[in-house]
Amino acid sequence: MSFFEVINDAIASVNSVVNTYAWYLAFVFLIGLGLYFTVRTKGVQLNRLGEACRVAFTGIKEKKGKQTISSFQAFCTSMGARIGVGNIACVAAAIVMGGPGAVFWMWIFACIGAATSFIECTVGQIFKEKKADGYFHGGPAYYVKNGLGKPKFAIFMALLVIVTYGLMFVGVQANQASNALQTAFGSEFAIVFAVILTVLAALIVFGGIKRVARVSTWLVPTMAVLWMLLATAVVLVNFTQVPAVIETIFSYAFGVQQFVGGGMGMMILWGLKRGVFSNEAGIGSIPNVSSSADVKHPVKQGLMQSVGVLIDTLVVCSATAFMIIIYTNAAYPGYNFAELGLAGTLNGVPLVAEALGATMLGAAAPYVLSVFMLIFAFSSLISYYSMSETNLKFITEKKGAVVVLRVIIVAMVFFASMMSMGLAWDLADTFQALMGIFNTAIILFLGKYAFAALKDYFDQRGEGVEEPVFDPSCLPSQKGITCWPAKEDKEE
Repeated sequence: MSFFEVINDAIASVNSVVNTYAWYLAFVFLIGLGLYFTVRTKGVQLNRLGEACRVAFTGIKEKKGKQTISSFQAFCTSMGARIGVGNIACVAAAIVMGGPGAVFWMWIFACIGAATSFIECTVGQIFKEKKADGYFHGGPAYYVKNGLGKPKFAIFMALLVIVTYGLMFVGVQANQASNALQTAFGSEFAIVFAVILTVLAALIVFGGIKRVARVSTWLVPTMAVLWMLLATAVVLVNFTQVPAVIETIFSYAFGVQQFVGGGMGMMILWGLKRGVFSNEAGIGSIPNVSSSADVKHPVKQGLMQSVGVLIDTLVVCSATAFMIIIYTNAAYPGYNFAELGLAGTLNGVPLVAEALGATMLGAAAPYVLSVFMLIFAFSSLISYYSMSETNLKFITEKKGAVVVLRVIIVAMVFFASMMSMGLAWDLADTFQALMGIFNTAIILFLGKYAFAALKDYFDQRGEGVEEPVFDPSCLPSQKGITCWPAKEDKEE
């Protein structure tokens, strides 16, 4: 047994126990509180969908200052972070591990999670800060410090963000990129791909992050659109199979076998796990991005980000799912991946590559897919590193700490590239669950601010105001709010 296999098994044995119980608790928090937020906001994610789309897609003409980020830019950045590896590998993993019915539960959880995303992003906007660099900064650490008045707990949340996104999520991105390359060129080159990915990560993290980030601002959305078009094209070419796909999803979601055989819980849990990884609703990552936007009212970003959750899952993930199920219905009729022994070998990227190859691209599929995965993985690495550095600077401004963070992240890229796919996902799942538990519990206490802001926004819209302007006097308390002067202060 090699050194990497020994380490892999040791970590997996410890993590499996933590992962199981963390997700039982995360399920209660993410779904239970998501339903609570849905009821308290009167279904804002669906009842106010028209207004959400208006603010999301009419903001293209918004202009930003030299040191501000427009609301639409923040929306595009968050969509670039959402659409990527999760929309490819996560969908395949959910179908393999939970069955096609997991897709239905991904849809349900997206509709619920969109309300949670509205709350966390609105709260993030309310309690954001303007730093010495001239930009707005926000996220869980900021709304814990300013909203709850708990600076020590805020430091804990900043550390949790760093570990979750800077290490575990970066690990998944590197693992999936390596997996895509091995699918295309052969697993015998695993160590070579690990070295290449590590060197590229080092170049980005230690020097070229700003230049690469500038390229990714247009490249990643372009690739996201191309992926959606490719998956949609596969579905359209096989349009006659769409009714069978829908029947497959619903028959597995509500089939007698799932209820009797005990597979219902597994299907629902995998739908939640992979759905949350893809749309990131409720786990505290998107508020780090959305809080940077310069907007007239916090609810504007909340509405935008709730739409982002729905687009990510109901549109992009669905296109990928339909493509996979069209293929599996033809190749493995009446399939059960666990019984066929495919869960370990035909999972994630390899399954998507087979589906693409069989339905449209032929032998070119693994190579095309590897390009998508590489670009998405490294754009996510930029996003996660930036998020990690911001939260590290929340804790300390020492330059040495940033250097240590960069070394650890680059080392994580190498080790994750050599990990088994299952362990990389399991580690990310565990910390994703922890983020979901803590973040949703925090915004439960701060939700009253989002509820008050939501009422204020639509009261103004009801009075005919085209672009509502936020006055913090509508909130239950103004303590900890630094970026939103009262209207009378603005007039002065």
